[in-house]
Amino acid sequence: MRFAVITQIKHYKVGGKYYSYTPYIKEMNLWFNHVDAVCIVAPLNSAKPGEIDTAYERDEIEFKEVPAINLTSFYQFIHAFIKLPGILIAIYKAMVQADHIHLRCPGNMGLLGAFVQILFPRKRKTAKYAGNWDPKAKQPWSYRLQKWILSSTLITKNMQVLVYGEWPNQTKNIKPFFTASYTEADTGAIPLRKYDLPLRFLFVGSLVAGKRPQYAIDLVEELILKGFPSELHFYGDGILKEQLRENLNNTNLKGALYFHGNQKPERVQEAYLKSHFLILPSKSEGWPKVVAEAMWWGTIPLVTPVSCVPFMLGKTERGILLKADLEADIAKLIPVLKNKEQLKFMANKASNWSRVYTLDRFNAEIKKLL
Repeated sequence: MRFAVITQIKHYKVGGKYYSYTPYIKEMNLWFNHVDAVCIVAPLNSAKPGEIDTAYERDEIEFKEVPAINLTSFYQFIHAFIKLPGILIAIYKAMVQADHIHLRCPGNMGLLGAFVQILFPRKRKTAKYAGNWDPKAKQPWSYRLQKWILSSTLITKNMQVLVYGEWPNQTKNIKPFFTASYTEADTGAIPLRKYDLPLRFLFVGSLVAGKRPQYAIDLVEELILKGFPSELHFYGDGILKEQLRENLNNTNLKGALYFHGNQKPERVQEAYLKSHFLILPSKSEGWPKVVAEAMWWGTIPLVTPVSCVPFMLGKTERGILLKADLEADIAKLIPVLKNKEQLKFMANKASNWSRVYTLDRFNAEIKKLL
């Protein structure tokens, strides 16, 4: 089987191997285990891969480089318009030669792939929609358009769209799915936390406005002022890093904030094991892997109720849902923080739930799709 992947994610080439974002690579390695040949259509970056990147396990990959495009400014729109014919031709050629077409959505490449796949109604297709599938969510027009094309059984044939969560009134193209980070062999015992002070909070992800890292700082500062000595450790990088580091001059936060930057998965796993709570007050998510990973190790998530997050947390059984309203969230948190037995129960429930969604199970489900 020849497998064609259309994706927006940036790749890097070093010594004949292709690198990209580690969680994405780990997943694609599983897909590639079940196919004979692989073609990837994606942007290629001339920089070196970072700490959060790793290489595909497969050596024989046909890589069709296309320019990265954005539509966030007039200049970028003009640039994208000029490059569009070449990108569409590359996608079309990859699909002509493929036995199975796989789209990675949402994103500009996913949108173009969604249009081109219409020309191949008889070929088997899958689309991994890694964003928020909630029909009521406020999203960019390009995301809504992708969702409409992929959902339509009139123009999109032979397609299984893998989405996070179960949503009402969906077409037969839509298949509720999940993702995973660990195997059954990784099911070590979770730490027996005593929840003594200081409390250790963790933020894992990009330091960008959509993740609201400043709110995580505000939450921890308010807890400190309420008599709960705390630490907040950031794992990730982004355009807000320097702005956030200015909080180190805040008297209330002296010795409470730590910025570790992008780290390999092994280092992040160590952070989960040492931490009591994960804070992720995002504006939008799909199936946030960091939440599932934290839960795996008994780190209690504090997360906004976006996408399928309420399902992941069992509403309030396996974590705490934030409103991103400081006064309301503190009022909810304090009684929970005082009840150590409830925290231990919550951590255990979180771990038990997360460990159902293993890479072994994920691999078995992929095999069925192919």
